[in-house]
Amino acid sequence: MHNLTLIKGDGIGPEISEAVLKIIESAGVEINWDIQTAGAEVAELEGVPLPQRVINSVKKNKVALKSPVTTPIGKGFRSVNVQLRKELDLYANLRPCYNLPNIKTRYDNVDIVVVRENTEDLYAGIERQIDNDTAESIKRITRSASERIAKFAFEYALKNNRKFVTVVTKANICKLSDGLFLDSAREVAKNYDLPLKEILVDNCCMQLVQNPNQFDVLLLPNLYGDIVSDLCAGLIGGLGVAQGANIGNDYAVFEPVHGSAPDIAGQNKANPTAMLMSAIEMLNYIGEENAGNRIKQALFQTLCDNVKTADLGGNATCTEFTDEIIKRLNY
Repeated sequence: MHNLTLIKGDGIGPEISEAVLKIIESAGVEINWDIQTAGAEVAELEGVPLPQRVINSVKKNKVALKSPVTTPIGKGFRSVNVQLRKELDLYANLRPCYNLPNIKTRYDNVDIVVVRENTEDLYAGIERQIDNDTAESIKRITRSASERIAKFAFEYALKNNRKFVTVVTKANICKLSDGLFLDSAREVAKNYDLPLKEILVDNCCMQLVQNPNQFDVLLLPNLYGDIVSDLCAGLIGGLGVAQGANIGNDYAVFEPVHGSAPDIAGQNKANPTAMLMSAIEMLNYIGEENAGNRIKQALFQTLCDNVKTADLGGNATCTEFTDEIIKRLNY
């Protein structure tokens, strides 16, 4: 029996959470879920979108599965995701991106892993309003954070039989901040028997859309990592199939990387694939690899049988898609 935290967000978050929990239960994994809620509705009721009870639950259980939470644009509360990462020191954002079966994309055989530093850079939220017409944000990069994310990238690459790591910066312009990140990666690379390649972020984006197969593991600071990881998701079919994990020394939170899609909330149209892929990685993380592999095979067979939600070109509802995966689990 595993004691884990489930963080239900808003929008389609509750719907895809229920779908994924139903699939995991059908796979025979015994989990005692501590179900927590976060987001806009919670903020209205409790004054904050991420109550301390949620943090306490993750600290107690060590591992959490989280569904999407809406982040207001230009106003309102700060991102719940960013707060979670800071509170729990989830310094590594891991985004494996590879093709799923029977999902039409521009490229085949894409297999890229994005490793993104998760705690600093512009996402540290150090901003100020200088006057009515001027605001500034501070881009904070430290050697300690840069070195530990570089170590994470190399350790992941070795453990998963990857061939090389590419560090992505804009060190030709941000010579001090990105320069420090690049220098840290170079120093860490000396301790590993894996090549370190270097590329500027703008060139990286161009190369990704021209020939993504030339990349293996990408190592990036926070902002570039956020942007490039979504670009990589586009290479494999979109955010609806893109998994994510936030990992620290003590805690881990697994989540889909798409938004909360409030426009289709409650209509049974949501695609649970991204959250399910994240849950599969969570199962692997807690030692339930067999169940994770069985769920992945059932998901892939469902897609191969052309059972897909509307965003993937099909006509299955969230409930129908979920039931078809469970049916194949029991074959």
